[in-house]
Amino acid sequence: MNKSLLITGGAGFIGSHVVRHLVNKYPSYMIVNADKLTYAGNLQNLTDIENADNYRFEKIDIVNEGEVFALFDKYMFEGVIHLAAESHVDRSISTPNEFVYTNIVGTVNLLNASRKTWNDHEGKVFYHISTDEVYGSLGPEGLFTEDTPYDPRSPYSASKASSDHFVRAYHNTYGLPVIISNCSNNYGPNQFPEKLIPLAINNIKTGRKVPVYGKGENIRDWVYVEDHAEAIDIILHKGVTGETYNIGGNNEWKNIDLVYLLCELMDQKLGRPEGESASLITFVKDRAGHDKRYAIDSSKIATELGWKPAHAFREGLSKTIDWYLDNQKWLQNVLSGDYEKYYEEQYLKR
Repeated sequence: MNKSLLITGGAGFIGSHVVRHLVNKYPSYMIVNADKLTYAGNLQNLTDIENADNYRFEKIDIVNEGEVFALFDKYMFEGVIHLAAESHVDRSISTPNEFVYTNIVGTVNLLNASRKTWNDHEGKVFYHISTDEVYGSLGPEGLFTEDTPYDPRSPYSASKASSDHFVRAYHNTYGLPVIISNCSNNYGPNQFPEKLIPLAINNIKTGRKVPVYGKGENIRDWVYVEDHAEAIDIILHKGVTGETYNIGGNNEWKNIDLVYLLCELMDQKLGRPEGESASLITFVKDRAGHDKRYAIDSSKIATELGWKPAHAFREGLSKTIDWYLDNQKWLQNVLSGDYEKYYEEQYLKR
C-alpha cells in the first residue's frame, strides 16, 4: 500500500459513500474506516466492500483520546478525511452536549494525533468535512462563499463552526496541513430516515403523515451524495493546503416543493392515483431557530479543481426513491436497531 488513509464516520451516510468510492478507485491505498457505530453508523452500508484487501474497519470513539492515538500508532496514517459528527439539528436542540463532545473534542483529538504522528508534512493532509450551516441563514438573495462570515444558529452548526476554527487554528499555529470543505444538504441511498427525504419516502410508502415544518418555505440547496464523494476525492488529491472549498448542487428547493415532487414521483412508482401521496402532507410546529435559506456558491471548486455535480435533481431523487423501495430490509434494520447485531456477528468473530 502506498498510502494509508483514515476516514472517520465511514459507516455513516456520506462516509460510507466516500469509503466505497476510495476503496474501489484506489486499490493501492489502505482505507481505514473508524466509526463509533451510533444509530447513524451502519456497517450494512458497506457489505459490498467489507472484504476488500485494501479496507479495514476499526470501532472507536473519537472522543476517547487514547483510542484515537492508538489507532494512529497502529496505522501511521498519511491522510485523514474527517466525517464523523453528530449531525441532526433536532437532536442538537434536545441534547447539545453530545455535539460538543463528538464534533469539537473529537476533532481536536484527531488534530492532536495527526500533529504527533506527522514529523514531516510532505504528502500529508487533514481534510475536515463541514457544513454550509456554519454560515447562518441567507435572505432571499445571495449565496454562501468561502469568505462568508460564520454565523451559526443551532447547537449543531455552532459545534461544526467551532471544529472548523480549531482545524484552521492548528494550521496557523502548528503548520498542520489542513483542508476544509463546507457542503450543502446531501441526499441519496443509506441516509438514516430521520432526515427529510428518507423520512418522507418511508412515510409515503407506509401511508403515514409526512411532517413539514412551518409552512414549508425554508429553502435548501441539495447535492447527490455520490457527487459529494467525488468532490471529496478531488479535493483530497488536488486541493490546496490551508484552503476552504464550498460544495453545492446549484439546486435550491423550498421544502414544501421538494415534498410535493417526492409525492409525485412516489405516486408514479407505486401506481397510485395522482395526488394520493400529497394528501399525507401535514404541517407541524416549526423547528426552533429554523434557518430560512441556505445556498452555496461552488464556483471555486468548479474553476480551480474542475468539479461540478453530475446528477440532475429529478434523476438523483428518482434513484434515491428506487433505492429505498428496493432496500426495505435495510430500512427495517435501521429502524429496529438490528443493524447493531451486524458488527457483532460479522466483525467480532474475525
